[in-house]
Amino acid sequence: MLHSVGRTEFDHAVVMVRDRLDALAPHYERQGFHLSDKAVHNLGSCNRLIVLEGTYVELLGWPPGAPPARKEIADSPFGLEALVFRTYDAEATYKRLQDAGFAVNPVQELTRPAMLDGQEVQARFHTVRFAEQPLPGIRMYFCRHLTPECVWSPELMAHPNGARSLHRIDARAADARGVAERLALVAGVTVEAANGGWDVPLANLRIHVQQDDTAQTPVLSTLTLENRDGAHYTLDTGL
Repeated sequence: MLHSVGRTEFDHAVVMVRDRLDALAPHYERQGFHLSDKAVHNLGSCNRLIVLEGTYVELLGWPPGAPPARKEIADSPFGLEALVFRTYDAEATYKRLQDAGFAVNPVQELTRPAMLDGQEVQARFHTVRFAEQPLPGIRMYFCRHLTPECVWSPELMAHPNGARSLHRIDARAADARGVAERLALVAGVTVEAANGGWDVPLANLRIHVQQDDTAQTPVLSTLTLENRDGAHYTLDTGL
């Protein structure tokens, strides 16, 4: 399922639901998405996934009535708020980002329970996170899947609405070119001018940054999916 294709791949998008995961999950199921079971990370956060071909959307939060788990997400706003890039060598990615001048935390191991062939197993990940985010308003990090079979299972990818893959992510910024170039530096790619803004071309999708003089900080605006029949539509986050 996962293989390196030369250019950095997008791994998953994060929709922050804070302490409303249980309340909001039915909103996605009514749209025809098949969600993974709720899982709790070793770091205290919890999630459910919309698993797609090679990527996924993570609904991320923490249990109701509990304080926000993980300092880095405590102040995250509701909605589409994080971009996660894929790495196949977390230590090499850590060194590349450090050499590029970013403030990067040491590689961290993330785990959560998952069901595989009827058995509970541990899904394991290596993550490369920033001590200081490269851009205000957009959280990002890198993820290496040590157990990809725990995420990309055929039953989780069978969505009643026909959802197949992530097609595009849109952002808005007062300095569209500067924001796109910063994202591109993180991802290790080169920006391209496109449609009144700038594209960050990854191996499996494009991030488009639109010029918006009113955006005080960069903001992720929409997530576009592609169905099995080739139709495109934006994700309704319900937030």
